[in-house]
Amino acid sequence: MEIDRQRIQDDLRGIVRGDVLCDPVSRTLYSTDASIYELQPIGVVRPRSAADVVAIVRYASEHDLPIHPRGAGSGVSGESIGPGLVLDFSRYMRRMQMDRSDGRVVVEAGMTLAELNRSIRSSGRWFGPDPATRSITTMGSVLATNASGSHYLRSGSARDNICSLRVVTMEGELLNLSNHHPSQMGIPGRLARGLVSIRDQHRDCIEVENRGSPARSGYRFDGVIDADDNVDLAKFLCGTQGTLAVVVEATVKTEPIPKHRGIAALFFHRLESAARSAVIALNHGPVACDMIGRRLLGIARETERQFESMLPREAEAMLLLELQGESLAELSDRIEILKQELTRGPDGAFSATSSTDQATRDQYWKLCRRVTPRLGRLRGREMPIPFTEDIAVDPQRLPEALIAIQKTLRDHECTSTVFAHAGHGQLHIRPFLDLSKASDRDKIRQVATDVAEVVWKMNGQISVEHAAGLSRSALLPRQFGDYWLAMGQVKRLFDPHHRLNPGKLFGAVLQQPDENLRPIGDSIEVVSPARTLIEPSDRIVQQSRLQSAAIPQLPVMQHWPAGKMIDQVAQSCNGCGRCRTTAADERQCPVYRTMRDEESTPRAKANLLRGVLSGKIEVEALAGDRAKAVADLCFNCHQCRVECPSTVDIPKIVGELKAHYVSTNGLPLSERLFTRLDSIASIGAKLPRLSNFLLQNRIARWLAEQMFGLVSTRELPAIADTSFIRYAARRRWTKKINSEGTKVLYFVDHYANYHDPDIGRALAEVLQQNGIGLYVPTSQSGSGMARITAGDLKGARRIGRRNLRLLAEAIRNGYTVVATEPSAVLCLKHEYPNLFDDEDAYLVAENSYEACDFLVHLNHAGKLDLDLHMIDAHFAYHRPCHLRVLDPEIAAVELLKMIPGLQVEHVEGGCSGMAGTWGLQRRNYRNSLRIGWPMISAMRSSGIPIASTECSACKMQIEHAAGLQTIHPIKLLAYAYGRFPKVGEQLGLLKNDAS
Repeated sequence: MEIDRQRIQDDLRGIVRGDVLCDPVSRTLYSTDASIYELQPIGVVRPRSAADVVAIVRYASEHDLPIHPRGAGSGVSGESIGPGLVLDFSRYMRRMQMDRSDGRVVVEAGMTLAELNRSIRSSGRWFGPDPATRSITTMGSVLATNASGSHYLRSGSARDNICSLRVVTMEGELLNLSNHHPSQMGIPGRLARGLVSIRDQHRDCIEVENRGSPARSGYRFDGVIDADDNVDLAKFLCGTQGTLAVVVEATVKTEPIPKHRGIAALFFHRLESAARSAVIALNHGPVACDMIGRRLLGIARETERQFESMLPREAEAMLLLELQGESLAELSDRIEILKQELTRGPDGAFSATSSTDQATRDQYWKLCRRVTPRLGRLRGREMPIPFTEDIAVDPQRLPEALIAIQKTLRDHECTSTVFAHAGHGQLHIRPFLDLSKASDRDKIRQVATDVAEVVWKMNGQISVEHAAGLSRSALLPRQFGDYWLAMGQVKRLFDPHHRLNPGKLFGAVLQQPDENLRPIGDSIEVVSPARTLIEPSDRIVQQSRLQSAAIPQLPVMQHWPAGKMIDQVAQSCNGCGRCRTTAADERQCPVYRTMRDEESTPRAKANLLRGVLSGKIEVEALAGDRAKAVADLCFNCHQCRVECPSTVDIPKIVGELKAHYVSTNGLPLSERLFTRLDSIASIGAKLPRLSNFLLQNRIARWLAEQMFGLVSTRELPAIADTSFIRYAARRRWTKKINSEGTKVLYFVDHYANYHDPDIGRALAEVLQQNGIGLYVPTSQSGSGMARITAGDLKGARRIGRRNLRLLAEAIRNGYTVVATEPSAVLCLKHEYPNLFDDEDAYLVAENSYEACDFLVHLNHAGKLDLDLHMIDAHFAYHRPCHLRVLDPEIAAVELLKMIPGLQVEHVEGGCSGMAGTWGLQRRNYRNSLRIGWPMISAMRSSGIPIASTECSACKMQIEHAAGLQTIHPIKLLAYAYGRFPKVGEQLGLLKNDAS
């Protein structure tokens, strides 16, 4: 660590209670956001309170350090990155309080908008402005950018809903700002006097500026100074993009949640027709009016099956309108009238649909909010780049603007995506460019300028909703003309030394939009055991020669195929921050939801790897404790891979990060234990009574906790008297089957083999009921998933190679591989192809199934015996994380609902928090319960006495924390076939069934 950074870190840790991070790894994690830019900060501070912010600002002023306030880091213009001190409010400052008498809410800057609305929803109110990133964007960012979103027509923007702000000025003073008169004493009075004076000096150009987009951000005087010269400083600071003061808390207005809402989706053959129809639609009083172009509609159809039937393939544009009303009948009538008018004439929609049903309405809004982040799923080098996508024109001129902008892009040989809040004239255009090409990087500045020229000719503005940041600030002097001088005076009034977000929105030195780009295509050498995968870039080679050093080299241990090379996978994370969501209908990221720091996010792992590949972080740092701490915040649940808008394979990235540490340092003793539980269980199975005594003995458990980190408070599963494979040998299932017909090779996991052999026996009974042959090879090993999760890829490869030879040969002989443990199936289908680049790995992946999924496929083919006995019982089903990756259709629920009388309720509470052996470790025990608490609470409150799940680790958590007896679905099916009465005895079902 450089001397100045070490001194800054030591100084700040002495004066603030929050986190101070100046190490290379932390600085790299905060060097990017959702934009195309990268700037390494000197350090990162995560304040715990307003007092911390005051101390930081005073220290920065004394030492002439820039300050960059940051929320979720979801901005697309680089507004939250910079070379100074980054202040991350999202870690600790997330408190709020509501006054139910007037509906006002006091909220700290780090709380997300979605969390705020969830917290106050029970009062029947919400905060109205709803930017598309509301699930992750913080209230500080909402206020800094004057966020509005799709429902601006109903709720206005943030500045329309502000009451007061609590800010820290650049003098280091903590102030409460609202309405202030110039005659007041102190800093508020001085600021009010300054703004009144600037207004008086620049009255003409300010009046011109006041006619701009009503939803714009920036230094705005409209609605700020009344006839008596009272100045609403809170309103003025909204939209100033963190350049004038540091917002720590705000008091905002809320509004009643509408009683009835309905949507109309209209599809057009021409984009311009949709834009003209949007203008007509405004006569019907919509509260939202969004427009989506053809490319975005196509991406939505291709990336999510739910949108295939919703979006006609011939549509060039979709217009989504929302209306609301007090009466459902009146609302339905208004929607029908709207549809009739917009489907007539040459510009009329060729198809229209409408609904007042909440589920359908939410589905269409989900399309609007998530389709842009899903642009990252596009394959190929050219991607839609957000550098000129924040435009506002008069809604009446939107059709004309679209035509002109598209012509300009064609002149530059660019195509683009189109999204618009058409009702208030906001347009988001993203040109397709390949930033790994110098020629495309060179286009950025000219394309941005030419598009801006088109917008200005139509009396429009750029940099309206998404902040100016690093991508648009350089164009603003031309846009504002004489008003630029007034902006300079405002900046000097609030921040005379330009320490707060310097060079953004206003500044003497402004970055051009093609500077400080992420280093795409710029990499150190990457090698596999067999060959060089990536040659070092010229910059890396020249830098090494100048330093007389060896060219940095990163050895990798997984298979990275062409088109999905390690650098491409890392760069495919665009930093959108969707992995920071805490929405109840998503699971990513279970660790982040509990820890709430940047290191815990999936994107942090991509940023860490990208930092190594670009040479910003030394390869040797991956063997250090800081990089290991970041990598260890992933327990391989794969939820980010499923829910990431760009489907970045973060678990594979983490595998490389952990493997590098393990290859250098080896596994700690405790992790060696947890990755070899199957071997330990096989030893224990030779003396099961003694083993079970030790598992239940307090002294033995205490010793295991002290020596190996095995938590003593969690009950461990007993070791069975006879393992399943020994039982299978007695039943002669370990012999290969020579007959024709459907044959199954049962891949037995550690839990079913040593702890609950009844799972395997139940599967055997189900297969026999359906005339399916069973083969249980005795030479199989556990899947090795625990080793992969820990980073022991060499050990996992040894295990995997043996299993692949066995399984691939069986598949070629007509067998299908079936497992009852989800993690084992995921290992076969996803992890083995990452470890081995050979035909066997792909063959096994294609022919391996989870048991319930296999049986559901049989049923769909009409081959499953449906002669099932009635079971009069009620079960709460938990869906394991690994099954969400493997089976989007929830096969177990479909299977169990075939059983007469059986009631199955899918209780969705998120991740259980166990993550295999992760929750067995003492250091993770509390966080395991915290992560699993929503699921635990849902199970407890369901009122259902018995639970069901396929995952053995989830079963342990449910039984331990929710207190519900838990059973594998396959056991229930075997019991329903009348072949496994033991289940009825265990669950007390025999009495119910007899009655």
